[in-house]
Amino acid sequence: MKEIACKLLVVGAGPGGYVCAIRSGQLGIDTVVVETKKPGGTCLTIGCIPSKALIHAAEEFWSFRQAAAGKNSIGITVAEPRINLQATVAWKDRIVGRLTGGVSSLLKRAGVKTVQGWARFRDGKTVEVETETGMQVIRAETVVIAAGSTPVELPSLPFGGPVISSTDALSLPAVPQTLAVVGAGYIGLELGIAIAKLGAKVSVIEAQDRILPLYDAELSRPVARRLAALGIEVFTGTQAQAFDPKAKHLTVATADGNSGQIEAENVLVAVGRRPAVDGWGLEELDLDRAGPFIRIDEQCRTSMRGVFAIGDVTGEPMLAHRAMAQGEMVAEIVAGRKRSWDKRVIPAICFTDPEVVSAGLSPDEARAAGHEIRIGQFPFSANGRAMTRHGEEGFVRVVARADDHLVLGIQAVGQGVSELSAAFGIAIEMGVRLEDVAGTIHAHPTLGEAVQEAALKALGHALHI
Repeated sequence: MKEIACKLLVVGAGPGGYVCAIRSGQLGIDTVVVETKKPGGTCLTIGCIPSKALIHAAEEFWSFRQAAAGKNSIGITVAEPRINLQATVAWKDRIVGRLTGGVSSLLKRAGVKTVQGWARFRDGKTVEVETETGMQVIRAETVVIAAGSTPVELPSLPFGGPVISSTDALSLPAVPQTLAVVGAGYIGLELGIAIAKLGAKVSVIEAQDRILPLYDAELSRPVARRLAALGIEVFTGTQAQAFDPKAKHLTVATADGNSGQIEAENVLVAVGRRPAVDGWGLEELDLDRAGPFIRIDEQCRTSMRGVFAIGDVTGEPMLAHRAMAQGEMVAEIVAGRKRSWDKRVIPAICFTDPEVVSAGLSPDEARAAGHEIRIGQFPFSANGRAMTRHGEEGFVRVVARADDHLVLGIQAVGQGVSELSAAFGIAIEMGVRLEDVAGTIHAHPTLGEAVQEAALKALGHALHI
């Protein structure tokens, strides 16, 4: 049994873990990172990146289908397009391969030692790793738990065969004729819309009374309209009960007790994610929990001295960029620098059609916090750049305090609005006021002009509506 010692051990090389390891290596800390698979974690290998590749391919294919059907209004005509999904998946996999290879190179350049295998804690300073060459013991002065999360499995719809998780949906051998998506959150809708654009008949089943329940209703309405336009049936207030793979029927029931069947070749279960806290020997550690999550303070310290936790194992929001920020901060704390978790805002993006971005407080959240507010909303139907790219659906909304005009939140729904998220986050982090946004010259013609116009609207003198 081999043994190695290090100053910092990072368990998990997802976005939070690999960023923590790279930064600690840059700071001269003797660092080891343990990962069961390739570096990059769920986000890079089976989540964020591959799903965006599939979404882009689906959008391109759908555009060609529209042109072939004579529904293209800009003068482009093409022959009937076809999709080779296996080639699309191979393209997606090449992108993932390049990125995981890049992360491996960055870890090596930073002087980080990578151990591939499954880590199990003996105590708060020691793990044993089952590798291909045998058991390896790693002793560390400080440990960072960055184990990530896994898809939630429903007891009535266990994963396997035609019942698939988001991971399986990214590697389908062919486009199913019919697909039922259980869960109308961002994962279910992103993948459901993409597979519908590839040619499947998609149905969405959501237990709550509307889609995207984590976003406010005003932001979800344009997405609901788009689902209908794409022919995607949505059943809200409905529970998925059982699936018959032979009959290819999913049985569902409404809140009032009525039941029915939905035709489905595959069932995609996308009802959320849970922290990956099983199988790591965490029961050997005296860690406080917040429900299923590991409880941390503002510096990502756990209840055990010398043990930090970052990313999805620490709770919502389960976002890669949150984990990255936490990982970078923890590395600097371990290096002796003074850092704390003091983020005003963590933007959240839903890569549906249209896209949704939310940063800071929504109007309802601001009112609930006791603020009197001003709201400025500008529609993309009055934005020249949106009109030239068929992105007229949606708007930008700015929420600010009524007394000093401090911006509390910025939200948007529309095509391409994910690229505005950085501006939203910077504005709120910097403590801007409506006058700051309104007085900043925004390039024309861009979607970003809608942010300035929304601020002007909140001040009472919008120029283009």
